[in-house]
Amino acid sequence: MALLGDFNSTPTKEEEVRSKDETDPSQPGIKTRALTREELVSEFKQLKLEREAQKNWDLFYKRNSTNFFKDRHWTTREFEELRACRQFESQRLVLLEAGCGVGNCIFPLLEDDLNIFVYACDFSPRAVEFVKQNPLYCPERCCAFQCDLTKDDLREHVPESSVDVITLIFVLSAVHPDKMKLALQNISRVLKPGGIVLFRDYGLHDHAMLRFKAGSKLGENFYVRQDGTRSYFFSKEFLAELFEETGLQSVANDYVLRETVNKKEGLCVPRVFLQSKFTKPSQSQSS
Repeated sequence: MALLGDFNSTPTKEEEVRSKDETDPSQPGIKTRALTREELVSEFKQLKLEREAQKNWDLFYKRNSTNFFKDRHWTTREFEELRACRQFESQRLVLLEAGCGVGNCIFPLLEDDLNIFVYACDFSPRAVEFVKQNPLYCPERCCAFQCDLTKDDLREHVPESSVDVITLIFVLSAVHPDKMKLALQNISRVLKPGGIVLFRDYGLHDHAMLRFKAGSKLGENFYVRQDGTRSYFFSKEFLAELFEETGLQSVANDYVLRETVNKKEGLCVPRVFLQSKFTKPSQSQSS
């Protein structure tokens, strides 16, 4: 269910990105606005959005099919662990992509690395079917399944403590903040001791957050789009605490600033992402 480049309504297609990495989203040039006095969406509507979360994501993929996101060829550049975490060159890497969407991350990885096996799950049954229909899908190298990370035990599909690397790329933001810890506990069970979680998602004061209009706010840093899908915007302090409460240790946790260029509209807008790495302590470290 991963999103990139979304605004108030159903997000626009991914725009050309010029890299402009920084470390602090509060630097001059990024405008914020007061959020504390905004009226929240009613409790009735919030409960309805939670009940219909899966339906709203299924409708998203029904509208957009496999044409919405570009393939993410940048993941091995941003996360060297996808190549470098093997003990020996011919070792098969086992990866779980939690929130795989239609496979825009996993299929470039499978093409580039023949010694990789991918478990891929998504909240949306329709998205999982798109993954399985992809010509590159091969059951010998990939296992895709539907899963609600907040309540469905991953161990029904993935052996406990068997995964080297887990990717959470524009996924956790779609989960209700009250249930994020449940999702992290779930993925932690299938991660090997010494394994790593690679995280990238929306950061606090991202342009997409500032574009939300009145009537979109669900809670602190949590908003609903016009299509009923939701998005949370992370501070690195909140994320670090969330992972640490799950027993995962921080390796890296920093904001990444980008300038997103919309050539068609002649706009250049600031984007704020949070890119992080967390590891599961080995048995010797935890004892």
